[in-house]
Amino acid sequence: MKKDAVDDILEQWSEERPELDTASLGVVIRVMSLYRAFVRQATGALEPLGLELFEYDVLSALRRQGKPYALPATRLAGATGLSSGAMTNRVDRLEERGFVRRRPDRKDRRGVVVLLTASGRRAIDKAIQLRLDAADESLRSINSKERKELAALLRKVRLAGEEHQ
Repeated sequence: MKKDAVDDILEQWSEERPELDTASLGVVIRVMSLYRAFVRQATGALEPLGLELFEYDVLSALRRQGKPYALPATRLAGATGLSSGAMTNRVDRLEERGFVRRRPDRKDRRGVVVLLTASGRRAIDKAIQLRLDAADESLRSINSKERKELAALLRKVRLAGEEHQ
């Protein structure tokens, strides 16, 4: 199998500190490197639509809800891992672009519901296809079975990490 830059790092550690088991570090460094590459890839995939990755995240969270494509702002913030302040700024930008609108929350007079507009729905429906195409391209070196196995392993690691938070 062909070596990568991480192999070089691990070999250097093995030479300097042969008693260390660096296998875990090899996985973590590769995942961190892939994260940066995947963010660049996702950003590039959305460029033709003029969408930022954060805009995609918000629109995607709303679109996945099904009709009426709406969430209270607090739940939308939770779905995207944002603070309420950050969510307010993002919704402001999306509202300016005509992708979302706000309405008072009928269940909580203090709250706001964010709704996906028809324009926002068209944008996210195009964006998800671009993201899927880019993701497929990124994983072209592994087959469908390997993708499922990798997803299962990464899920296992992620869930174990969540248990320790």
